[in-house]
Amino acid sequence: MSKTRLLFIANPISGTRDKSQIIQSLPSFLDADRFEWQVEWTDHRGHAADLAQQAALNEVDVCVAIGGDGTVNEVARSLRHTNTALAIIPMGSGNGLARHLGIPMDPDKAMRVLARCDIKPLDYGMINDIPFFCTCGMGFDAFISEKFAGSGKRGLRTYIENTLRGGLAYEPETYELNIDGQTETYKAFLIACGNASQYGNNFYIAPQASMSDGLLDVTIIEPLNVLGAPQLVMQMLNKTLDTNSHVRTIQCKSLHVHRSQPGVIHYDGEPAEAGEDIEIHLVPKGLRVVVNEEADKTQAPIVHAIQELYDQVTADIKSQQRKLLAINKNLLGRILQRDQS
Repeated sequence: MSKTRLLFIANPISGTRDKSQIIQSLPSFLDADRFEWQVEWTDHRGHAADLAQQAALNEVDVCVAIGGDGTVNEVARSLRHTNTALAIIPMGSGNGLARHLGIPMDPDKAMRVLARCDIKPLDYGMINDIPFFCTCGMGFDAFISEKFAGSGKRGLRTYIENTLRGGLAYEPETYELNIDGQTETYKAFLIACGNASQYGNNFYIAPQASMSDGLLDVTIIEPLNVLGAPQLVMQMLNKTLDTNSHVRTIQCKSLHVHRSQPGVIHYDGEPAEAGEDIEIHLVPKGLRVVVNEEADKTQAPIVHAIQELYDQVTADIKSQQRKLLAINKNLLGRILQRDQS
């Protein structure tokens, strides 16, 4: 029986945790009789996409992205319509796709999901010929993505700071949407199209979205005042955004959006400039993904978020303990070496 071939693609600068410790732990989680693996480190933007493309050509079974949403997007982009599956060890600030799939934030637990290697074909989306895997959109979230990308700092705190500052000055736009042949006009704070349910950090913009139903979940947030913002945020965290009176939700396979002037759009949080007309559609079952069949989908969202936070803190503590252990071993080795001399 042939072994499952894995390629680990690790981004050394995403997130705050040391990925080399994950690489060192691979023999502890992967049965050498079942798996064989290689590790590649990225050193420039687009490198993960190149490595994943070559892996697919070499018929590697699974590409494992160790990093944040940018790394995951690059790897996934190159694996579409190939026999090579995507797996994720989440190490970024948002980890939107990993969270949607129920991949644990604790790297040790994520490695156990990888070791089970349950693979399913899932959907992905396209916005103006750019692939996305979680969400895309225009309006306020694209505006914030542009600010976030130019801030020089990553992380939830930076994102929230940009959101609070930008929210006071942002002016809603008017959009004309053609959905399945029907045209409607909306003045909107934002229009988000979800293949998956969330942006990241458990902020659910499309709470009912599924990556296997062949449909986009379109969320239209109408203009609202400052007093309505806290409720909106809590409903995003509680997966109840679709119950808000300022929110309209639509399911479709594709849509055309027309706006009065060019501007920024985003795909999985990455900003890009686009014209007045924007085409968005879903591609069913175009990406093979290692999923977590044992994820608890019945857990309340806030409880789930607390559990994830606990897992992440625990993982950080484990990481520090491993560093201290390595330092102590090194010191002990030097002391013994000195005594022997």
